[in-house]
Amino acid sequence: MSWPLAFSTLGCSGMPLADVAELARSTGWLGLELRAADDEPVHVGLSARERAAAREVLESGGVTVLAVASYVKVASGAVSDDECVAATLAHAELARDLGAPYVRVFPGAEEPGAEADARAVRRLNAAAARLPEGVAILLETHDSHPQGVDIARVLSQVSGDVGTIWDVMHPWRTGEPIAVTKEALAPYLRHVQVKDVLSPEERKPLPLGEGTIPLGEFYAALRELGYQGWMSLEWESKWHPDAVPLAEALKVKPVFD
Repeated sequence: MSWPLAFSTLGCSGMPLADVAELARSTGWLGLELRAADDEPVHVGLSARERAAAREVLESGGVTVLAVASYVKVASGAVSDDECVAATLAHAELARDLGAPYVRVFPGAEEPGAEADARAVRRLNAAAARLPEGVAILLETHDSHPQGVDIARVLSQVSGDVGTIWDVMHPWRTGEPIAVTKEALAPYLRHVQVKDVLSPEERKPLPLGEGTIPLGEFYAALRELGYQGWMSLEWESKWHPDAVPLAEALKVKPVFD
């Protein structure tokens, strides 16, 4: 079993959308996660006309927009519930306007624990009740909630169109076996992110297969789950400028067999 290939624009931050679409076409990685930030072509400050123009560029470019990758932190105590829910919904509306089915959010708690979980549950339930049609919220395995069991603990208490992104690195780097992550995320899995690094401490992006993340085991777990979504490369050169350019990384396709 294989999956269609996608990449995040985190690896080509600031690149005009027409050039992103051309990169996708030329490499065969035809799905996109669009990083939403003030220094990107896509952000919540875009007008309705700008959103329509961006969608036209992407659709005419022959790519599939999978997600708007927000930096909303649903478990953070640094913002109020109202502020967090409003930010989540603003990014969900951007996803709708760009034709993306998902908006990515982070946990982002300053201190993990019951209070952080409760904040995330409360806010995700509130946002899910007001989502625009056709858009789901995906909580990523990341930061304060890196493991599958962390995400499942939250999502088991959430109703509505909310699922998860399995970023393969974070459960692995914190010692959660892939089999455990698989079982924990099984009821909630909508999307996956693939990457490779040298070690849990040395996280500069490496071309797939050149690091130590057990990608073969990851792919086998997805097959066992019957996963039918996209395989998205999150090339973190925004945070690791000494990494090779995304265009070079995209030359190395995942080996699923």
